[in-house]
Parts: sequence; C-alpha cells; structure tokens
Amino acid sequence: MSVEFSGKTVAITGAAGGIGQWLCRFFGEQGATIAALDRNPRVDDLIDELGKDGIRVKAAVADIASPEAVKAAFSSFGDVHLLINNAGVSRHPTLAVTDPKGWDADVAANLNGAYACAHAVLPQMVERRSGNIVNVSSVNALAALGDPAYSAAKAGMIALTRSLAQEYGRYGIRANCVLPGTVRTPIWDQRKAKDPNVLKQLERWYPLGRIVEPEEVARVIAFLASDAASAITGVALPVDCGLTAGNIVMARELTLEDF
Repeated sequence: MSVEFSGKTVAITGAAGGIGQWLCRFFGEQGATIAALDRNPRVDDLIDELGKDGIRVKAAVADIASPEAVKAAFSSFGDVHLLINNAGVSRHPTLAVTDPKGWDADVAANLNGAYACAHAVLPQMVERRSGNIVNVSSVNALAALGDPAYSAAKAGMIALTRSLAQEYGRYGIRANCVLPGTVRTPIWDQRKAKDPNVLKQLERWYPLGRIVEPEEVARVIAFLASDAASAITGVALPVDCGLTAGNIVMARELTLEDF
C-alpha cells in the first residue's frame, strides 16, 4: 500500500457511483481514510465492501443539494484534507425536455452541491493553512454535447474552481478541476444492453480510439492533490482520451485521410 495519503481524510461525494467507487478504493489503497458521501443508501454497502479490504471508511447518506444535510455530514467527518466533488447527475438530455424545475434540480445537484461541500470544509482548511479541493467537471463544460443543465453546471464548476484557487491560495489551499470525457462506468453496461455498438460509435470521436477508464480519472485527481502538483492550482484539466483536442471525425473528412 502506498503512503502518499496516509493519515489524511479524503471526502468523496457521489461515492456510491461508478467513478466514486473507484475513487474510494484508489485513495483507500493510498493509505487515506475515506469519508464517503452519497444520497443513495447503498453507500453503506460500500463501507462494508471497502472495510473487508482493510480500507478505513466512514460514510454519510445526504443529498448535497441540501446545504443543511451537507453541513451535518461534514460535521460527522471531522478533519478533511482533500475534498473531491465528484457527485454529478444528468437527467435532461435536451433543453426541450428541461422544465424550470428540472433545470434547478440539475444545477443544484451538480454545482450548488459542490459549493456547499467546499463551504463546509474551507474553515478547517484555512485554520490548518493547508488543503486540497478537486472538482470533477466534464468535457460538457467546454462544448455543447447535450444535457444542457448538467453542462451549464459543470461549466460553473470551472469558475468555482478558479475562484477558490484565487481566494484561498494564501492559506495553502489548492483547488483544481478535472474534465472527464466518456468514462467506462456501469451506466454504459446498461446502454450496451440496448445497443451493443454504442461504444464503438462513441470511440470514433476519441483520438486514442477508446473511452476513459475510471482509474485513469482517479490517478489524475491523485496527482493534482499530491505534493507532485504543489505549484498547480486553478487548472481545468481534460481527462478525455483527446476528445477536446478537436473533431477527429471532421478532420478526417476534411483532409480525406484516415489518419
């Protein structure tokens, strides 16, 4: 077991989700105590699973869209050295099917919740003169790829990250943001059951010819939170197998080359 995060508590929102479970296991194996937060009660099952592997974990069931629930959850966690705002949800694929209530709900879950969690941990980080916040945004923050409420919220996370970096850097607190592309989580198993070729269609758009694995997101987050990145703050780093480098399908058609 690595000791990179030994003795530190890593709070992870959306812990019961596809990327969240990978993050919990990854940082637990790096020696951290995991503070798992999710609105889904199955986060308790995650505690049992990780505990069997010797990972120290505590959890709270809470909806991060509720500032009161967030405050109560973090009060139970104690010191938090690294906050990973990983929770995210997309329920409205187009503006046409997004009513005002749905817009508010998606923005609350994806952006307001990240703010509430940061607000909860910042006082203790300021007091310690150290801390790390890594926000999990999305490539949707950079381009119109559907899910407009989700995308707007994820774009807001970049602005939130930069504000945190500017205002709290003097206290030794760093804030960064990762922007995953399509990640191989269980939701894609469900999509493949409906359309076995769905990933092959998506992979055409990625210069590396594949989608992102959950552990690849975890490793980038670990780097940004580690001492190796001690001079890095306020960045928004795509983890996307090259998707945001440009439109490779269009480039092939324009150049008449299958490069």
